[in-house]
Amino acid sequence: MTTQKLHRRSVLKGIAGASLALPVLDAMGAEVAEKLPKRFCALYTANGMSLPKTGHKINDWSWFPTATEKDGSFAFGSSTRPLSEFRKQLSFMGGLYHDSGPKADPHVCSDMWLTGAPLHAPKPGTYNSVGLDQVIARNTKQHCRQPSLVLSIDAGVGFLSRTGTISYSYDGKPIPAENNPRRIFDRLFRGDKVSLESEREKLQRRLKLVDAVLENAKSLNKKLGKSDREKMDQYLTSLNEVESRLIASEKWIDIPLKKQDYSHLDLDVTTESKPSDYYRNMFDLIALAFDADITRSVAFMLNREDGMGISDTFPLKLGLTRTHHSLSHAGDKAGQLEFAKYDRFLSEQLAYFLGRLQQFKDKSGSVLDNSIVLFGSGASTTHNPRNLPTLIAGGANMGLKHGKYWRDGDTRMANVYLSILQSMKIEANAFADSTGVLQQSIFTAV
Repeated sequence: MTTQKLHRRSVLKGIAGASLALPVLDAMGAEVAEKLPKRFCALYTANGMSLPKTGHKINDWSWFPTATEKDGSFAFGSSTRPLSEFRKQLSFMGGLYHDSGPKADPHVCSDMWLTGAPLHAPKPGTYNSVGLDQVIARNTKQHCRQPSLVLSIDAGVGFLSRTGTISYSYDGKPIPAENNPRRIFDRLFRGDKVSLESEREKLQRRLKLVDAVLENAKSLNKKLGKSDREKMDQYLTSLNEVESRLIASEKWIDIPLKKQDYSHLDLDVTTESKPSDYYRNMFDLIALAFDADITRSVAFMLNREDGMGISDTFPLKLGLTRTHHSLSHAGDKAGQLEFAKYDRFLSEQLAYFLGRLQQFKDKSGSVLDNSIVLFGSGASTTHNPRNLPTLIAGGANMGLKHGKYWRDGDTRMANVYLSILQSMKIEANAFADSTGVLQQSIFTAV
């Protein structure tokens, strides 16, 4: 049999006339098979970071490092020192802000972190705009089984100004997040025909119920209050997300997964478990998904704003004396020091994740070399929307040069996001309210 080379834009024509992009198969040629994957992972922590008052004389516990040279060299502080082994693979970014941040309710900073949400969204009836992770997902989904992976400590979407997700669709709608390790594992690594058929049956039952309800949608919406209409809209968004994931999985059903070792996973861990156990299992799942090229876009909300949700009590489980939100408002020396110690705990979890990405190898370099990891918060401290704490790691094979504490006055976060898109070779001339890519920064290839 003669092997015929397929064009990478080949599509499958369904009976109903629908077109689905083919997965990346060996038959598509070496130029695709040899192309290194470019991945993105956004990690968000709420309530800002500890930036102690000078008078307390604990400056070494400030989350931002101390700049030591004009070239951007820096010294880690006590709260970020667990990351020191990755000095050459990460950089701190200072002076970043969203233009809409100071004009908005401070509690929506998580909503706009990946979107740079304008106060008036582009489409009538929507609050937000598309998130960076979903722009990347749209441009990478043809190469992998799942367009994106949206995770959160609390799952679901929460509600406006107290959201439980940092991911937003092209319609500006919140994308429901998952927080159960076993369900995440099953979705990512058990894409067999039996499990997909079971998920499809469940989805069809739910869709039939929705169809029945929406048969009189116009009259129903007149009777529903705003809150109920939003809940119905979120439910429909959730179903659409499930359906899109199933469609993506079904395309790959006959293509075997990469063989991996899952023995170290504890899929029974929950948000009620030891915080480090929960976070590390979630990070293991992300690392495995990247290694197997199941997805190339991940958003993970580590904590939720304003004392909402499960993780607010995590500092208490670590032996600290106040909840996370309470620590973020602490003005006394003891409180600010404890806040910084929780930052150090998060640095330890991030270091574990970067280590896992470093251990997995691609055809050229490590998975970390071919992934951009964005870690930060939507406030600097106590709801301040300026100088957003931001760390970027990885991406050596995408032209990122690290080991710097970069700051060039006040800079729009959207310019960072545009630089990330261009580093991933995604054609984009703008993102949100960007004014251009960063110049003389860690993004040397843009």
